[in-house]
Amino acid sequence: MTKEQEILNFLNKNVFSPILNSDTASQKLKIGARQTKMKMRHKDASGMILFFWSSIAGTSRSKSFAVQMKKEGFVRFEEVMDEFRLKFNDEWLRNVN
Repeated sequence: MTKEQEILNFLNKNVFSPILNSDTASQKLKIGARQTKMKMRHKDASGMILFFWSSIAGTSRSKSFAVQMKKEGFVRFEEVMDEFRLKFNDEWLRNVN
């Protein structure tokens, strides 16, 4: 498994799939989750990690998306931040699979 796949698997399990598989998630939220996944797929592992942290730091779009996720009761990047930080650190990034 590539590093990119590992990151996407983690985010799918913890953030994206619960939204995309939900009967109650709004279409706006599902579209946002799909768009975020698509953006990440076009990045290498280092770019994915940077995108994750940039999303938490907040652009106007990511801030409103995070608010909507929380409002609808879904896990946001902020809630998996500690686990993400421990798992996908510089040492992991430098380590060859």
